[in-house]
Amino acid sequence: MAISTINPTTAEKLKVFTPLTSAEIDKKLALAASTFTQYRQTSLSQRSEWLNQAAKILEKNKVEYARIMTTEMGKPIKSAIAEVEKCALVCRYYAEKAAEFLADVPVSTDASQSFVSYDPLGVILAVMPWNFPFWQVFRFAAPALMAGNVGILKHASNVPQSALAIEDILSQAGFPPGAFQTLLIGADRVKEIIEDDRVKAATLTGSEPAGASLASAAGKQIKKTVLELGGSDPFIVLESADLDSAVATAVTARMLNNGQSCIAAKRFILAEAIADEFTEKLITKFQALKVGDPMVEDTDIGPLATSVILTELDQQVQNSLKAGAKVPIGGKPLDRPGNFYPPTILTDIPLDSPTAKEEFFGPVALVFRVKNIDEAIELANDIPFGLGASAWTTNPQERDRLIKDIEAGAVFINGLVKSDPRLPFGGIKRSGYGRELSIQGIHEFVNIKTVWIK
Repeated sequence: MAISTINPTTAEKLKVFTPLTSAEIDKKLALAASTFTQYRQTSLSQRSEWLNQAAKILEKNKVEYARIMTTEMGKPIKSAIAEVEKCALVCRYYAEKAAEFLADVPVSTDASQSFVSYDPLGVILAVMPWNFPFWQVFRFAAPALMAGNVGILKHASNVPQSALAIEDILSQAGFPPGAFQTLLIGADRVKEIIEDDRVKAATLTGSEPAGASLASAAGKQIKKTVLELGGSDPFIVLESADLDSAVATAVTARMLNNGQSCIAAKRFILAEAIADEFTEKLITKFQALKVGDPMVEDTDIGPLATSVILTELDQQVQNSLKAGAKVPIGGKPLDRPGNFYPPTILTDIPLDSPTAKEEFFGPVALVFRVKNIDEAIELANDIPFGLGASAWTTNPQERDRLIKDIEAGAVFINGLVKSDPRLPFGGIKRSGYGRELSIQGIHEFVNIKTVWIK
């Protein structure tokens, strides 16, 4: 894929970028490595000051940065503004908490003194996706920089202006040159970068094939990786649930970011007793959503990020229909310029059809019926992914069973699955490994050092 900004609302190519040459990549890696030797010696209070300044810059220019995101990948402008605000939040969180998270931990042993310390690793490669082009980067950068690491970013090729803006924000905030750099390169250059001795670890948010490729390359070099990959999150609604609240949340959970979110609710698993009512209410709310120009504030659903994504999503829907599924609303691309797909619901999906276990990355909800909680949990877990899960019940016994038995990195009861700087975020199975955010996230890219003194 060429490195370029193509407006998904109009299909207009706005700007094309020349990928870095091998010599230019080498120069940036050399700068990152040399910067690390000094940057790791900076105080936590100095790093905190810089990160708080980044938060101020984000908030001051949030509309400008939101417009860059919306132009490049099509998310509604109100969601883009909220994303910038969340980036400021994670900056402030780690600016405040890093000293606590990285403090030496004393341990009583046979030594006169022993403790655990946390040292930075060095240059960390971040391979980031287009769907949350600011948030995904800042949730890596904030803890990594506070831990004393330096970062290099290989962003998705369709959001280069977002990538450059993030580098500029951190530079304006006061971080030294080389502490965080954007590499405008294609995916074909990632392997050689992770193989470079100056790069000590890598994190990737993206597709399963991309994660497997990075992990394989890093594994051959014995380098640490964190992967946050795809998901097909269940949204379980049992008979005792507050139905109106569940339906309202279901719409947000499925349609957030035009349906292009790894932790979006994708499979709606409904108890038979409430399935008809829930589905009817969901259809009504889907019909009320406004599809259109994402720069308009009252737009609910903008275009998909690329024409390829639009084609792939529609093919999945058509394959489901061929397998016997029904489509009470939506079901084909809109006849208009841009990558627009309408809010769509699929029902009566055969459980043995391939699409029953696939991730639909767009505004398509898959609806399933189950007889009881046992079937709900079995169906929720019968998938290669394990990122998040939302479950709805007012029965304490059901709640505890759902928490215990659902196979996912996060379980939200009677609420929307979301990332929060205060809680670790990540998945299991083919959704990846490792954790971002909270104390667990900052500890992913440090040397957890044992110190023993006689």
